[in-house]
Amino acid sequence: MGKLKKGYVQVYTGDGKGKTTAAFGLALRAAGYDLQVFIAQFIKGRRYSEIKALEKLKDNITIEQYGRGFFIRKESSSEDIKVAKNGVAKIKNLLTSGKYDLVILDEINVAVYFKLINLEDILDLIDLKPDDTELVLTGRKVDQRIIEKADLVTEMREIKHYYSNGVIARKGIEK
Repeated sequence: MGKLKKGYVQVYTGDGKGKTTAAFGLALRAAGYDLQVFIAQFIKGRRYSEIKALEKLKDNITIEQYGRGFFIRKESSSEDIKVAKNGVAKIKNLLTSGKYDLVILDEINVAVYFKLINLEDILDLIDLKPDDTELVLTGRKVDQRIIEKADLVTEMREIKHYYSNGVIARKGIEK
């Protein structure tokens, strides 16, 4: 679409809550300006409430998942790796197609950390990004080389979280 004069690379990382929320807030803002948005969720494979909400904005926002569910507490399988790598291959074509103004790679940093995806593939995606496309990468455990290539890096730092007091993820707030 090319409605942006200049697109940048943004990274939302850290151990605090809010990385995906910040990226999806940006998607909402972009849709309000009639920009075309593509969101790729890595690792995640469930139909979270944000996906249901974004489906209502399907004229401007496309979302696809390249994960089979969180496996943070267990090992990734060859199937997890295959799904993630297929996602990166699709995004490579999609990013250079000129169809999207904003591309969000949600939890991509975690996918790299768990070796579902090669770091070099993500660095290549950053290099392939057209000048008029915004690219957002989210997830904790971001590699220093991604930070160096990014134009904006925000770290969410947990100071206090009610999860520590036994509060489980609530519908419409955390899931």
